[in-house]
Amino acid sequence: MRNIWITGAGGQLGTELQIKLKRRKGVYATDLEVDICNSEAVSRFMADNRIGIVINCAAYTNVEAAEDNPDLCRKVNVLGAKNLAQAALEADAALIQISTDYVFDGLKTTPYTEQDSPAPLSVYGASKKEAEDAIRDIGCRGVIIRTAWLYSPFGKNFMKTMASLGAAREEVRVVCDQIGSPTAADSLSDAIIKISHNIGDRRGEIFHFSGEGPCSWSDFAAAIMHCAGNRCRVVDIKSDEYPQKATRPKYSYLSKALIKQEFGIEAEPWQSALERNMKRYKRML
Repeated sequence: MRNIWITGAGGQLGTELQIKLKRRKGVYATDLEVDICNSEAVSRFMADNRIGIVINCAAYTNVEAAEDNPDLCRKVNVLGAKNLAQAALEADAALIQISTDYVFDGLKTTPYTEQDSPAPLSVYGASKKEAEDAIRDIGCRGVIIRTAWLYSPFGKNFMKTMASLGAAREEVRVVCDQIGSPTAADSLSDAIIKISHNIGDRRGEIFHFSGEGPCSWSDFAAAIMHCAGNRCRVVDIKSDEYPQKATRPKYSYLSKALIKQEFGIEAEPWQSALERNMKRYKRML
């Protein structure tokens, strides 16, 4: 059996994957130890460790900072993905690439499917779309999974930020006119592992996975306060009351029909996933 390589292993998703795969032999997890922007380093690591599946969790995900650092964002998100895809092609390995709902412009009012045309509004979104295109052009085996609003008990994310603010403040103001779905990193990890066993000869096929059920950021914040036991009040505000450099899609809820059809994967309601992960987070405090 060939080995698995998790890139960006220090992040939320990489951490959850390591927990899920801790009993499996032949799992390599790297963060900064291997520079995915260096094609020679990537190819050498793949060959030296007989990698059969690469799960690319490495990404420049600071949406705001990307507007000021477009070259760095593109280097990590596009060049890194290209290098992994090319090395996977040469080694007959499979690449599972993680992408984002931010490839869409948010002008729809019904769930986005894999057939909808991307039209990113931000530097970050554009870099992830370019990575998708590059991987599909290279033609290595593997799949692209678009997800959204990722959170976990690890790293920096909205769940932990709101829980912390809710413990210290009487109220928080949160955007109410951006609609999507929170995705628990442990749920996404389960989906990735299931897909990894059934990639076959798929090449660059795109699948959507997120929590089940749409909500706004303020809905999500209110649910976090409830799960955390905080009495902090969540005040709804419009996007234009919270100016940011990067434009976010107003609606980016992802349809999960295709991933259910192809892999039998059913997304968990975002509320129950949040309850589970808030309990995990509390145990860590």
